[in-house]
Amino acid sequence: MVKLRLQRFGSKKRPFYRIVAADVKAPRDGKFLDIIGTYDPLTEPATVKIDKEKALKWLNDGAKPTDTVKSLFKKHDIK
Repeated sequence: MVKLRLQRFGSKKRPFYRIVAADVKAPRDGKFLDIIGTYDPLTEPATVKIDKEKALKWLNDGAKPTDTVKSLFKKHDIK
């Protein structure tokens, strides 16, 4: 089963995230299948870049987004 989730990058107290499609058994910062976008919560306002075509492809293929990714998608009118 595939999940759309955040993968953390950045140093301590300076997070930066990638939105990725990954197998549920893979660790949070481990192996992933595809990069869908990025999320930077430190900018004002938070910067979110999402490849809409890739996101819709994975959602149509049955990937389940996490709650955080679902809220990011909702703000950007995906699905």
